Amino acid sequence: MSRYANVIVDLSADALDRVFSYAVPEGMQIVPGQQVSVPFGPRRVEGFVVSLSGECDLPPEKVRPIAAVAQEYPVVLPELMALAEWMHGRYLCNLVDALRLMIPAEMRGGRVHVRTKRYARLRWSAEQVAAFERENSRARRQIELLHSLEKGDLETAALNASALKALREKGAAEVYECEMRRRPSPELGTQRAGDFELMPGQRRAVEAICAAMDAGGERFLLNGVTGSGKTEVYIRCIRHALETGRGAIVLVPEISLTPQMVAWFRARFGDGAAVLHSGLSAGERFDEWRRIRFGEARVVVGARSAIFAPMEDIGVVIVDEEHENTYQSESRPRYDAREVAWRRAETNGAALVLGSATPSISSFMRAMPGVRPENRLELLEMPERVKGRPLPEVELVDMRGEFERGNHSVFSARLAQALRECLSAGEQAMLFINRRGHSTFVSCRKCGYVVKCPQCDVSMTYHQAENLLRCHYCGNTMAPPRSCPQCGSGYIKYFGAGTQKVAEEARRYFPEARVVRMDVDTTREKNAHERILNRFRSGEANVLIGTQMIAKGLDFPNVTLVGVVAADSTLNLPDYRSVERTFQLITQVAGRAGRAEKSGRVIVQTYEPDHYGIQLAAKQDYRSFYRRESAFRKSALYPPFTQIMRVVYSGKEEAAVRGAAEADEERMNAWLDAQGMRRDVVQLRALEAPIALLRGEHRWQLFLKMYFKGDLNAACARMQALAGAAPAGVRAELEVNPVNLF
Repeated sequence: MSRYANVIVDLSADALDRVFSYAVPEGMQIVPGQQVSVPFGPRRVEGFVVSLSGECDLPPEKVRPIAAVAQEYPVVLPELMALAEWMHGRYLCNLVDALRLMIPAEMRGGRVHVRTKRYARLRWSAEQVAAFERENSRARRQIELLHSLEKGDLETAALNASALKALREKGAAEVYECEMRRRPSPELGTQRAGDFELMPGQRRAVEAICAAMDAGGERFLLNGVTGSGKTEVYIRCIRHALETGRGAIVLVPEISLTPQMVAWFRARFGDGAAVLHSGLSAGERFDEWRRIRFGEARVVVGARSAIFAPMEDIGVVIVDEEHENTYQSESRPRYDAREVAWRRAETNGAALVLGSATPSISSFMRAMPGVRPENRLELLEMPERVKGRPLPEVELVDMRGEFERGNHSVFSARLAQALRECLSAGEQAMLFINRRGHSTFVSCRKCGYVVKCPQCDVSMTYHQAENLLRCHYCGNTMAPPRSCPQCGSGYIKYFGAGTQKVAEEARRYFPEARVVRMDVDTTREKNAHERILNRFRSGEANVLIGTQMIAKGLDFPNVTLVGVVAADSTLNLPDYRSVERTFQLITQVAGRAGRAEKSGRVIVQTYEPDHYGIQLAAKQDYRSFYRRESAFRKSALYPPFTQIMRVVYSGKEEAAVRGAAEADEERMNAWLDAQGMRRDVVQLRALEAPIALLRGEHRWQLFLKMYFKGDLNAACARMQALAGAAPAGVRAELEVNPVNLF
């Protein structure tokens, strides 16, 4: 029997990133993966048992015993323990940071428990009940309760407590506890659905993926135009996995997509489908996690963190809308859920399916000839919509001409006319603008002063509903000024447009519009995404206005018009992926129109109608866009032809932050020279971050761009070491191919 347990304590600090040995008390059953409570210094902390051993390097008298077991079963499965070890090396995080991802956060510290209800059950026979009634005719409440219990067990909370107590004392009834599972949105998918006839492209994809499952796994890029039926392919592949006794994990990029996907999957797989995402309550997340852990649910649908679902023997892992940057975590550990999905599929001998109408440049490049087998994706294409429906007609409107004609509304004449026609026909419209709030900035027309957040180096956004200026980075708010803080003039003007302003003008110009808005501000409450989408799906609302939350994955058969209000909002951001993101957003949101019997129409408003990203999005021509964009990336030496790493330094004292970045630039240069890696470097420099002040802290960055032929792992480890040795008063974080470069 193992006498010692090697434990990672649940404290995230580089100095504690190692195992500590504890004695296993006599009679305590311990297995790797269990969550335990252990003494640590003067206090007791939680930890995870990593392994067991019969020996220990320390003298027995110095080894302290495990204090208690938090759960009787291992909360981290062996595969997930190995995955955490891999993440420890891949993302240069502390092992406990990776282990924390494997369980619901509320399980740490015992903040969530199994929910139970107490029920009463009859122990007497009918003859005993009848005899009691004859001999105790005055005990009316007890007799009534006996007759009620004869019909079935009853929850004790609804029963007469004194009558129940008396019957228990007589041995007539007993009380027991029953676990009650908290189910998120139990009404979703209550209508069972049948299969649809597959299109030829769908059939080929299903056959290839199912064959790969049977043969030990393979990796696929499923590139299907919007409305081509990728979800039906997912469902058929999941069914094959279930029929062979295996499970499935499906990732979606937005919580807003989860209710729709869960409804579809529950309609086909019933209660075998579980959901995991941050929008659930603590109890719902815990109970869904336990359903998966104990094999009661074999299909998992959720956002990024669902990739850590405690499922054994996975047959297929699906990443829907794989191009979305929401799969990349922006907090430590900075994992990429697509990479983790790749790893889990490989470990389980499962098929990995990355699906998108607009794959990322990096993913599509992996599907091209010449890629090494270990990095390759098998390309599956579905170029047609289901039932041969046409792609929507896309029209570009040059907003420069609208301005010259005196139209200062957010709606061009063409979009206004199309919206009027759509609503009068009893159809629905979606209006997309990738900015929330009312106005994007507030400025003085006399001196040019722009109201900025005092804590961040960014302009504040006006929110009309609250009559407040809000910083979208730190959340700081202030009242809008009546006069210019700089020159004192009263010429304050609100510029730009966000979702609030679009909704306001839609209601003003179109009285028949029943508008709902979907953005971060309207979806803060639990189940808000679901409520908004249900209002639109039921026809209670006929215009849905939103940010990128509405741009992908949603399927509404009565939507015939999509308006892209400001196509340029992401085009000129200081990021090498800005054109790619613009192309993806326009293509995806355009695909929401004409998904059923009625044809669709899309109007894209832009100040740059000749830009190749917008032109090719209007044509929904992904192949041409890929060729143009990959050529640009290659010539400019941007990923995926290089890798970008940066250490972001932040702190209250600007001189200290700048000094740390510049000192580390010298150290990194010296290290590169010593390693003979100078030829692999495209660029290395310390410079002020694009947003130089954020949440009251000054920011600098050490920016490194390297060719892929270089030793990226060694350079990454060195950058992490520099970040870990940041001086007091300066926080440093390593980012590899970051989601944004702000």
